[in-house]
This record gives sequence, structure tokens and C-alpha cells, in this order.
Amino acid sequence: MNFALYRELLAVRSIRRLLLVGMIARIPHSAAGVLLTLHIVLTLGQGYAAAGAAAAVMTIGIALGAPWRGRRVDTAGLRKALVPSVISEAVIWSIVPHVSYQWLLPLVFVGGLLTLPIFSVVRQSLGVLAEGDQRRTAYALDAITTEMVFMIGPAVGAVVATSGFTTIGLTVVGAATSVAGLFLIWFNPPTRSPEESRESAEEQRHAAEVAVVAAAPAHLQEAAAELGPAGSSAPAGLRGRVARNFVWFTATVAALFAVAGGAGMVLSGTDVGIVAALETGGRQSEIGIVFFFWCAASVVGGLVYGAMHRPVPPILLLLGMAALTIPMGFARDTWTLALVSVLPGLLCAPVLSSASEKVADLVSEERRGEAMGWYGSALTAGVALGSPLAGVFIDFMGASGGFVSVGVAGVLLCLVGLVLQQRRRSTPA
Repeated sequence: MNFALYRELLAVRSIRRLLLVGMIARIPHSAAGVLLTLHIVLTLGQGYAAAGAAAAVMTIGIALGAPWRGRRVDTAGLRKALVPSVISEAVIWSIVPHVSYQWLLPLVFVGGLLTLPIFSVVRQSLGVLAEGDQRRTAYALDAITTEMVFMIGPAVGAVVATSGFTTIGLTVVGAATSVAGLFLIWFNPPTRSPEESRESAEEQRHAAEVAVVAAAPAHLQEAAAELGPAGSSAPAGLRGRVARNFVWFTATVAALFAVAGGAGMVLSGTDVGIVAALETGGRQSEIGIVFFFWCAASVVGGLVYGAMHRPVPPILLLLGMAALTIPMGFARDTWTLALVSVLPGLLCAPVLSSASEKVADLVSEERRGEAMGWYGSALTAGVALGSPLAGVFIDFMGASGGFVSVGVAGVLLCLVGLVLQQRRRSTPA
């Protein structure tokens, strides 16, 4: 291990500024989930089921919008791609607190669809600014700052909401995120290396044509053309372009997306399990203790992983994190749960940084924004799956069911992936 890598990396002004902006930009939306939930429950007088439905609608919007927003960065450039997000963040989140629940649902869906693509932009830019072993350290630092965000954001959101200021809080979320987007537009971190940015005149014309239709998800248009009746008059050139558009989506990249989904599932299920375990025992006020240990362990794990000279396969890291989550179901008091959470927590940031590093290595720069968007969608889909999965088993088995269910599901996902990986290697070319 070489911890001096962090000093060398942070000495680069553009990387230091990008990580700082990324951290600040994530704080508002990390608080948005708590604020939205408590706004629906406390201000609108709806139940937690209605709040969960709104969170699911917003999550679906984010999952659908992330690849499209990433592709838009690839084709139109960062500044043009961020303009719709900057406008929508300010407008939509200033309207949401003042409407009924029925109008809130479509608004949060559109808000999710056009959310500021900070996750994919930061990771895409880090892939350009950092190279080789330095890239591993950069992604580890980004995962660490994300953990710090989730130590701060939800806690602040809960304080604001329980103080009766959900309307102001949601408006501030939109305004702050919009300001972060404006700063990114001004800062304009590179999403392509200089040699990749030098396009021929023909390529520039093609990029302009793509940008015109980028207001609708490109994949839907391409899929519609491919699903036409046999013998249709679709030109062969279009079919060839569709094939080229998906050439980056290899079996290895698909496996990385599965790892991202598995990580999101385990993390969100663990989140629900911690809350259920402490609420069952009437220890809601001690939830912060467990979250602190869990997130702090992830920060330490990320620091260690970022200083390593050799990468660890993300599927092995996820296997370890999922397996170590299962024992959390057997903790019977707050401090035992906090201490047991350290073990899976140590592998949280390494899983996410390792998978991001592999995606950046495997996907060329001209499609990396789209790939990172799909990576974010896979992570979001896993988060959306983990919470209800844990909830079903908590209702059936008690609080321990949340940890056991997502832990076992994560282990099975990894074992299936490893078997398929081994069969693929043993199959003759």
C-alpha cells in the first residue's frame, strides 16, 4: 500500500476541485429522501406507504434518466447537457412542496428523470483526469466523500423536517443543486482526454445530428427501429449504427452492472434492517450510532483500498460484503449491531470504487458517460429492490430478516456470477 498516492492525487487542483464540488453537490439530494418522506407524512398527512410510493416513483425516474443524461454528456458536451438539469432542479423542487400528493408524484418522476447527473459526471471526469493506479485512488476518494455525504445529508434533512420546515427544506434542495450545476458548467471538468476530443469534421456533424434527437432516450428510438416487422425497409446503415452503439456493452460490463445492482440491494436492505432493528427495541434515538460506525468503516475501507497497488475483483468484494451482512441479524443491542456493522462497512466503498474503475477501463471515452449512467441506474435499481425485499422478510421473520435476506441474496448473486465467469473462461473461443 502507498498512502502517498492520496497526497499526489489531491495535489492536482482539477481533481481536488472536482471531488469537492461532487461532494457538495450530492449533499442536497442525500437529504431530499428524508425531507420528501417526512413532508408527505407530516405536512400532507399521508402514510409511510404513500411516502414509499413517491420515493419509488422518483427512483424510477432517476434510473431511466441516468443513461440518457450520460449519453447527452457524450454527444453534446457537459455544459449543454447540464442546462436542462439546472433549470428543472430549481423549478420542480420549488413547486413540489406546494402541491397535493396527486400532483407531487408526476413532479418527482420528472425531477428524477432530469436530476443533475453528478454521479456519472464526477466518475467520468475522474476517468479522464486520473490514469493507471491513480484512477483507483481517485475512485476510492469519491466513494469516501460519498460516505461522508450520507453521514451529513440525511441527518440534516431529518432535523429540518422534524422542525417543521419541510417546504423550505425541499426548496433549498432544488436551489442548492441548481447552483452546484451552474458551478459545474463554469468549472467544466473534462469528460474526454485531449486526443479523444479532436474529432474529424464528419464526426462533429454526426455528433450534432445525435444532439438534435437527444431530447428523447436514444435507446428507445433504436429499439423501435430494430423491433420493426421482418423485411422492413429500415436501411442497413441504421442497423449497423445500432450495433456500434451497443458494442461497449460486453458480458464483462454487464457483470459489473450486476455487481452495482447487488451492492445497492445489500446497502439499502441493510439501511432498512438497521432502522427496523432499533425501532423494534424502542431505541430509535440510537440509530445514528450504528450509521456512524457503518459509514466510518466504509471510509476506512475506501482509504485502504485506494492505497493498494493491485485491484481486487468487485464481485469478490461484494461477496464478502454480502456474507458479512448476515451476522448483523443476530445482534441484540445497539453497540453489538454497531460493531458487527464495521465488517461489511469496510468493503462498501471498495466495492463501488472497484466496479467504477473497471467500467472506466473497459469502456472507451466516447461512450463512458452513457456507461456510467447505466452503472448508476443499476445501482439505483438495486437500491429500489433492496428496501422492499428486506421489508417483506422483516414482516415475516422480524428485524433480523432484513439483514439475512439481502445478505443471502447478495451471496447467491455473486456465486452465480462466479460460476458463469468460470464457464465462460473454460469455453473454447
